[in-house]
Amino acid sequence: MTTIGDSITRIDAESKVTGEAAFPGDINRPGQLWMKVLFARRPHARIKRLDVSNAERAPGVVCVLTARDVPCNEFGLGSYDTPVLVNDVVRWVGEKVALVVAETEKQAEHARDLIEVEYDDLPAVTDPHAAMKPGAPQVNPAYAQNILQHIPIHKGDVTRGFAEADVIVEGVYHTPAQEHAYLQPEAGVAYLDDQGRVTVVVGGQWVHEDQEQIAHALALAHDRVRVIYPAIGGAFGGREDMSVQIILALAALKLNRPVKIIWSREESMIGHHKRHPMWLTAKWGAKRDGKLVAAQVEVIADAGPYMSTSPKVLGNAALGCTGPYEIPNVHVDAYAVMTNNVPSGAFRGFGGPQGHFEAETQMNKLAEKLGMDPVEFRLKNVLREGSLLSTQTPLPGGPVSLPHVVEKCADEFGWKSKAKNVKRKTKTGYGFACALKNIGFSFGYQENAAATVELHGGAEIEKVIVHHAAAEVGQGSHTVLAQMAASAVGVPIEKVQMIVADTATTENAGSVSASRMTYMGGNAVKGACAAALQKWRDEERPAIVTYKYLAPPTEQYAPETGKAKTNVAYGYVAEAVEAQVDTETGQVRVVRVTCADDVGQAINPRLIEGQIEGAVVQAEGWAIQENFQTKDGRVLTPYLSTYLIPGILDVPERVDSAILEFPDENGPWGVRGMAEMPFIPLAPAIVAAVHDATGVWIDELPLTPWRVLDALKASEMGRG
Repeated sequence: MTTIGDSITRIDAESKVTGEAAFPGDINRPGQLWMKVLFARRPHARIKRLDVSNAERAPGVVCVLTARDVPCNEFGLGSYDTPVLVNDVVRWVGEKVALVVAETEKQAEHARDLIEVEYDDLPAVTDPHAAMKPGAPQVNPAYAQNILQHIPIHKGDVTRGFAEADVIVEGVYHTPAQEHAYLQPEAGVAYLDDQGRVTVVVGGQWVHEDQEQIAHALALAHDRVRVIYPAIGGAFGGREDMSVQIILALAALKLNRPVKIIWSREESMIGHHKRHPMWLTAKWGAKRDGKLVAAQVEVIADAGPYMSTSPKVLGNAALGCTGPYEIPNVHVDAYAVMTNNVPSGAFRGFGGPQGHFEAETQMNKLAEKLGMDPVEFRLKNVLREGSLLSTQTPLPGGPVSLPHVVEKCADEFGWKSKAKNVKRKTKTGYGFACALKNIGFSFGYQENAAATVELHGGAEIEKVIVHHAAAEVGQGSHTVLAQMAASAVGVPIEKVQMIVADTATTENAGSVSASRMTYMGGNAVKGACAAALQKWRDEERPAIVTYKYLAPPTEQYAPETGKAKTNVAYGYVAEAVEAQVDTETGQVRVVRVTCADDVGQAINPRLIEGQIEGAVVQAEGWAIQENFQTKDGRVLTPYLSTYLIPGILDVPERVDSAILEFPDENGPWGVRGMAEMPFIPLAPAIVAAVHDATGVWIDELPLTPWRVLDALKASEMGRG
């Protein structure tokens, strides 16, 4: 019998190991055509002339599509502010100008290069600080003064708080963009099915949102659009925004033939959004006994030219920039600013890593200035039961386990017995950081998820069919949901059949993002199973139930004070790091990481360990190696040969997972979402370890060798 807490093998493991699993790029349809996209490849310009005649006459070309072919030329998350195909003003290098559809991929590529476009270049706004100044060129006419959103948070009186402080630390921090670098670039195929629906088989994170945006752009009823997710080669937030979905559907609908596309790695890297670069200016104060008294932070996030998920990312950064601590006096001003850089959007952690990088580094600097151990200092200030966030509201959902998480991490790492440095060129240091992470979209959105469960059999339940729209992007969501269904009904998991991620056969479950699916989707499965079992007991067979879970409500930030119940639930995490710094080369090597997470209830511990290990490596990449470079809005690192991500030799020698289970009162079986948590505190823990090894604070990521060497040289010169 399958039970909650079993580390069962993933239900998709065999098909992925053997190669039987079909990813979007693997899927072909009889008579399919191929598509290529003409990207603008300039950050800000007006189209003066677009001539597609040479492309239309090229061998094998079936059609060339431009903005005039799109019925409702707009899409976007949060706001329909983005053109499907641009017809006037280009606002970033990845703007799509035209589509070529041909009999073969090479013919489409050849014809695309024959399209002639004449541009009038416009001033490119690439510095968000400059973009905020009066008189700056306007990036998008929908947003005044290039400010997409401003979030103020006020709690107490920071002026009084700083007057009471014995120690004050100030800092200016910068966190960079990050490329998702998922294994499978954007790809898909679209066709008309036997019911006349335009059907798009593609990788994404929310089939029903994809359906909504396709239907809107093509001016179709929702039931004329079908979206199916096959196996998906990673996402991390990078597939929340539209990439190829709408353009594939447009071409298939127009031509009544299947159309396929596979982006190259370069097209992927210029064609989809990145993690928000942020600049954070901070001033924190504490009493001599270690109690925090005040924090003032300004956050400036580069949103790029369109909204996407920037408001919610900024909301998380505004909350995270004061860390998981009770601070009586807080003043935060957070801004999302429009630029002509590559759009910013969802990425694992969703504003939390940027905000906590500043907050945790401030904490480590304060601990040093106070002469206190960083763990002891945190235990004096972490949020506990009844503590008020900067939003003047307590944490929801169940035990506030931060003290336990911090202590567990320190104990498992052996924090108190860590060795001191000796003088040698490779120095070893230790760092500590912690964080909280919201579960769900929050900020006033009514969280929900639906599932349908069927119970079949005679005297006993012989088969359980679960219809669920959750995307499986590598995290194991389908396995966990099947495990929940098996446990709820009381059958072995072999009796559970999953029908997933297809708008024609599953109800809306929301996005696989914001660490929400195990929590929200699990509640939907649990509710559907309970209702189906009741029908079964009442002799209704098959017993079929569709159940929609509604989470407790949340609130938007109050316009003047930021006061709000912003989130449904939270998870809590702490990480300790051992790192080595080669003072001759500037190389930073992460040797060991201990990560403690309160997950509420571990449905499948092995999958949680996989999430922890994957998040640690991805966060290490952001902190040390990954250096997404642009100049004047143009991408300088469009290949994996110029944008370096961690390889097997970069992975820490040890990643130790400590799983804590303090059940959330609203989570299914007490679950808290956890997939983003291990990413969030790693960068500040690494920076603290580098400081411990060298005595130098570095307030900008990534810690590339040249940046480390520059900091070491500046420190030597300062001492000299």
